[in-house]
Amino acid sequence: MNGFLLALVLLALAVLLWIASTRLRAGSGMPDGQVIYSDTGPSRNANKSLYSQRYGIAGKPDYLVRTGKSITPVEVKSGPAPAQPREGHVLQLAAYCLLVEEQLGAPVHRGIIRYNNREFVIDWNDDLKADLLDVLADMRADIQAGSSTRSHDHAARCRSCSVREFCEQRL
Repeated sequence: MNGFLLALVLLALAVLLWIASTRLRAGSGMPDGQVIYSDTGPSRNANKSLYSQRYGIAGKPDYLVRTGKSITPVEVKSGPAPAQPREGHVLQLAAYCLLVEEQLGAPVHRGIIRYNNREFVIDWNDDLKADLLDVLADMRADIQAGSSTRSHDHAARCRSCSVREFCEQRL
């Protein structure tokens, strides 16, 4: 009888821990699935940047979550959410979608931008890809014309930049 009571207590504890972990995950803004890449927390910088020679871009998404055969990039922002996600944040997420498709060969259907009080689910589609490629073309044209310069003089910001290793203007 004593073993039965212990088993019952352990089962109840397991159920309570499962409920708590489910609530924590739901509150984190992370989609269901397996986290296969993280550039946050103690493992930060353990993962290398995703790099595309074809598009000339690199980046380190905060998280990549695999659900079935699909991967969802998740970008976490520390500030409060604007009414709509910032254009630069959407394009950053779009770049991660493009990198995942090319480098990992996995389909991407959406990405998530998670602000500290709200998240936005962004569909990865041909229109967003075209917008990203247009912006990249404009940036390359600015570089070719010599009119592109970094937008800061802060060494700490430069050191933490995800494209530092490829930047010709790094501090």
